Amino acid sequence: MDVQGSFLDQLFDRGLLIETGVDGLYGRSGVFEDVIARFDALVTRYGEADGAEVMRFPPGMSRPHFEKSGYLKSFPQLAGTVHSFCGDDQGHARIIECLATGEDWTGEQKATDVVLTPAACYPLYPVIAKRGPLPPEGRLFDLQSYCFRHEPSLEPTRMQLFRMREYVRAGTPEQVVDFRESWLERGQELIKSLALPMKVDVANDPFFGRAGRMMKVNQRDQGLKFELLVPVNSEESPTACLSFNYHQNHFGQTWGIATDAGETAHTACVGFGLERVALALFRHHGLDVKTWPKPVRETLWG
Repeated sequence: MDVQGSFLDQLFDRGLLIETGVDGLYGRSGVFEDVIARFDALVTRYGEADGAEVMRFPPGMSRPHFEKSGYLKSFPQLAGTVHSFCGDDQGHARIIECLATGEDWTGEQKATDVVLTPAACYPLYPVIAKRGPLPPEGRLFDLQSYCFRHEPSLEPTRMQLFRMREYVRAGTPEQVVDFRESWLERGQELIKSLALPMKVDVANDPFFGRAGRMMKVNQRDQGLKFELLVPVNSEESPTACLSFNYHQNHFGQTWGIATDAGETAHTACVGFGLERVALALFRHHGLDVKTWPKPVRETLWG
């Protein structure tokens, strides 16, 4: 905690991150944002030859789509919903009274049809399904979104609101596995170009509950998820900065996405944690970007 806290304090003191009073919810300076923009552009350079269709979604998504996705079955502890006041004058008066007395006023709010996006790819799948069967070559998408996960922490790499860049492949199992294998190699080349120490390891998602423990084991045993890890908070617990995920036919079945042959489509994605990579760069190269190694600056700024 001392290491995590000291790095976070350094980021605050330098003005790279800005405190908001909520753990894991921070403002970003212009310098921090510029590093993210440069890294995001680097990701584009590595993937642009593939010809992915670019989509950008807001940080909120349809609650019915969210419910259908199955996210709540696996990760209820991370989900965030959007509530709003939908009452009358009496309800408004109760809110004002609660504010005046320091009582909880949120009981006057109701859930809207918007939930906070948990991963950049979740709004995509109903869009794919609506288009009908995939073409023979499948489809490839380039996404970016702010995402929310309710896990307040003083660990700077574990933010509650953060940006995720993703490439998502939909197609046959062969097409999807080839895509993931390609990005397992490209992802390592990309991070090496930034002179960051890293390793790739099998991983699992934070599935919830008793059934979740079995899902974690199955995910690891089948090699469905790999993470590219960079030591940011510590060498002992490196941070997942990239993830490579093979969903098999989960989203294809959930949304009725079919290949051109009429079979259930498979999907995979590679995800880039934009804030996490920026934090890794500041941790290993220093808080002043002007002093970063020349090859790293040339990679990011040209």
